[in-house]
Amino acid sequence: MPSVFERRGSAARVREIEPFRVVEILARARALAAAGRDVVHMAAGEPDFATAAPIVEAGRAALARGATHYSEAAGLPALREALSAYYQRDYGLDIDPGRIVITPGASGALLLLSALLLNPGESLLMSDPGYPCNRHFLRLVEGRGQLVPVGPQTRYQLTGELLERHWREHTAGALLASPANPTGSVLRREELATLAATARARGGYLLVDEIYHGLGYDVATPSVLEVDPDAFVINSFSKYFGMTGWRLGWLVAPAAAVPELEKLAQNLFISMSTMAQHAALACFEPATRAILDERREAFRARRDFLLPALRELGFEVPCTPEGAFYIYANAGRFTDDSQAFCLQLLEEHGLALTPGLDFGRQRANEHVRFSYTTSLERLEEAVARLAGVLR
Repeated sequence: MPSVFERRGSAARVREIEPFRVVEILARARALAAAGRDVVHMAAGEPDFATAAPIVEAGRAALARGATHYSEAAGLPALREALSAYYQRDYGLDIDPGRIVITPGASGALLLLSALLLNPGESLLMSDPGYPCNRHFLRLVEGRGQLVPVGPQTRYQLTGELLERHWREHTAGALLASPANPTGSVLRREELATLAATARARGGYLLVDEIYHGLGYDVATPSVLEVDPDAFVINSFSKYFGMTGWRLGWLVAPAAAVPELEKLAQNLFISMSTMAQHAALACFEPATRAILDERREAFRARRDFLLPALRELGFEVPCTPEGAFYIYANAGRFTDDSQAFCLQLLEEHGLALTPGLDFGRQRANEHVRFSYTTSLERLEEAVARLAGVLR
């Protein structure tokens, strides 16, 4: 006899949330590796470096002294103060620690903001291509991601003009990303100012994903808070700080929004991992920052090898990635089905990439994302395998 779930099924909102295809690729890549296949991993958006030793030691010390109880719902005061000092040191910004809320990863920050800001039926403008889970968070609270096709002409970013053109009665604001996933593009200070002014004139919210800050290469990576103190900022300890598995992030919000965010955090999370928060305090020590900056330079060297190599093979990459650790490449010369293309490369050649279908609708079948989160030697092996296949 079928179960009640089999008869009734899941809620409509769940059926409308698409699978995160990169996770499926990762699972299959790991299964192949476990079976003895040599797989070059270029799918995951995760640094290959282990968490830096000073951070691990701080977490271990916290456990040893019994720091295993709940923290405040908005996070450890010491960590909020450390982040305030980080904004002062790195950006010259005076951010009150009371405006900073610690979250279980950047995903937790976006969940809080989705619940805080969107009424049922309202939407946020966001770029297509863009990070796929963003629109799914909005659907979870009965909101919508309002995808705006973007391309090389705007470096795959939204502009003030695009906000004006696509704003509708149900639009509550815009969600940006800089540096962006999957394209690695960075919004300039004047672009952020224009976007902020446009959203403000429309009476809408501006949210900016800054989780790849610290991983910029060729241009300055300003925070939106430099031009709009009322913007909502999402950030994470996962990428530059290399703490993916610790599941820790933060958000910066206008002071008036913090009590409501705390209320939501109390109900949804109770608190974040106390051990992870104590570990994260070591992120801001000079010795730790030196390690993290060295790793950024390693990512830069990988990009500088992989980008021209892919172009030489026939992939089109019209905009040089300026941050993060991704290359979003047009593979239209080789396929019109990026999902099948990636699966074939994985199964037959041990190359794990992410299909463009993960990132939206705009020419997604022609695109793939390379993540240069593996060693230079492994990237060289990947290019050699691709050359053998494509030529």
